[in-house]
Amino acid sequence: MKRFILVVLLSLLLSACNRYAPHHQESFVFGTRVEILVAGADETKARPAVSAVLREFDRLHRAYHAWRPSPLTDLNTALAAGKTLDVDSEMAALLADAQRFSALGDGLFDPGIGYLISVWGFHSDTFEAVLPDPALLADWRENRVGIAELQIDGQRVGSSSRRVAVDLGGFLKGCALDRAAAILRAHGVDNALINIGGNIMALGSKNGEPWRVGIQHPRRPGPLATLKLYDGEAIGTSGDYQRFFELDGKRYCHLLDPRSGEPVTHTQALTVLISPRPDAGALSDMATKPLFIVGDSWPELAVKLGIDQVLRVDADGNIAVSPKMRERIKFVDEPG
Repeated sequence: MKRFILVVLLSLLLSACNRYAPHHQESFVFGTRVEILVAGADETKARPAVSAVLREFDRLHRAYHAWRPSPLTDLNTALAAGKTLDVDSEMAALLADAQRFSALGDGLFDPGIGYLISVWGFHSDTFEAVLPDPALLADWRENRVGIAELQIDGQRVGSSSRRVAVDLGGFLKGCALDRAAAILRAHGVDNALINIGGNIMALGSKNGEPWRVGIQHPRRPGPLATLKLYDGEAIGTSGDYQRFFELDGKRYCHLLDPRSGEPVTHTQALTVLISPRPDAGALSDMATKPLFIVGDSWPELAVKLGIDQVLRVDADGNIAVSPKMRERIKFVDEPG
């Protein structure tokens, strides 16, 4: 089983004054393990709320799957044929958000490069250690396309390029966090921790104490650092250890630089912590991609993204942390 981007440090021991034991449910969605922990609510409230969240996760996974038959693959088929397609209001809104986020991240986060992802063999549950045809990559660099070429007119979607293919995997888990928070609160659940393969959002607290999570070490089992999460905060990590293959001693990860068409090699992992806001989950997922890809100039891009809590591990294992993030985290090898 894949290592989590983040290791959630959950303690299920309660003090004598607590009335309810935490409710904990797991599933496997979005190609990863999902965990939801509810505190301070009895089973009659917690179980149906969490079940509603997991049903929504499953629906989103099926609706926006990038390579198995789905409404999203229907759209990509239409785009490849030079046709337009009427999509539902939800998909139209997600596509508009994808364009907005891409522009915010200087085009380094690009949900319109599904063709390139497929060329690298990452549109598969399992992938082989095979490099793409160099001619295809050269052609990509000369004729790059992306989400900016998508034309959205209400719910009518098309593109001037047949090579635009949408893959929302770069921020769908984050969107799911936002949906989960809304569903839980609608069910009267105010204290929960939602973990989608390491993309995490906190609601309320764990019996009066902040939720505590760990940032996965990119090269060793277990956490690199830990931190407390407060109500409405979200944290996300992109790492070269999630989906990758190795060939001749070199690692090729699924995080592709849309400019070169190549996997990023200068970064092992990058984590962001997002303050409470309406789209905190989506931003926590999306923002890690351009910051991962941009490399050493991540501080400047982080300012543009409005994010001040970032941790980066470069290819040599060197760690850089923004001042605000340094105030929040505790490295596991620190004394005390």
